[in-house]
Amino acid sequence: MTDIVVLHDKIHGLDPEDYAETIREACPDKEVTVAYTPDQREKYLTSASVATGYQIDPALVKKSDTLEVFACTFAGTDHLPLDVLNEANVTVTNASGVHGPNVAEQVLGYILSDVRNLRQAWEQNERGEWNHFQGGELRGATATVIGMGPIGTEIIARLNDFGVTTIGIRYTPNKEGNANEIVSYDQTLDAATRSDYLILACPLTETTDNLIDEQVFNGLPTDAMLINVARGPVVDTDALVSALRGNDIQQAALDVTDPEPLPGDHPLWDLQNCLITPHNAGHTPNYWNRCTDILVDAIDDL
Repeated sequence: MTDIVVLHDKIHGLDPEDYAETIREACPDKEVTVAYTPDQREKYLTSASVATGYQIDPALVKKSDTLEVFACTFAGTDHLPLDVLNEANVTVTNASGVHGPNVAEQVLGYILSDVRNLRQAWEQNERGEWNHFQGGELRGATATVIGMGPIGTEIIARLNDFGVTTIGIRYTPNKEGNANEIVSYDQTLDAATRSDYLILACPLTETTDNLIDEQVFNGLPTDAMLINVARGPVVDTDALVSALRGNDIQQAALDVTDPEPLPGDHPLWDLQNCLITPHNAGHTPNYWNRCTDILVDAIDDL
């Protein structure tokens, strides 16, 4: 009899079979099965006590008399049938925190590439050109991180290690945190005017939708860099294009865009001062291990 069913939902190109094997190693006393097909999903979801994957069919939740835990392998849960899961008394966990170290390292990569002018180095390298150029130092810079969840906290920790002055923006600024200064969302513009780096690591909500607009871009220093590892719509894309074209800010690094995927004819692709990565900051070889840790904790709490 199956105890834990792993739904065959791929995340970041990772094989769910590897996830199942990680769970088997952590829970040797449990029977772990991967459900590949709709028939297998119905068979195992209606008999297992624990399920894990990106999404779950509400009809199968209603049909199951055994399901107690659904461990979502995605940080957000707004795509799930939460009302149905709640009515069925199914505990829901998410993958919040699994992205922290890898996303923080990608953000640091963007920043170090900028401050040390490594794009010019790579371009010269491709041309076989020996030509000295100037680079800056990160120590002494100021960075504002919008969103102080697991990802934002990891980003701030790394920046603190480099001697950067950090400003954290969160919904509840009276809560403790690891930034040098913590302010609320209504102080975003003020924080932007003092920032060399404006880093977005927040959820997409009514408050953050188009939070970074023309007014914020006008407030940022002209040598500032915008980094978005949150969600594309947190930034007003038209205002961003205008700011980059007009040198209102020096550079942007985007792991997420609006729209997404970014069409091949979008003007952001043509801007030399905009680095775009295809929403892959969340990839890490440790993804399934971290998801398994969350799953094991949920099982232990039963």
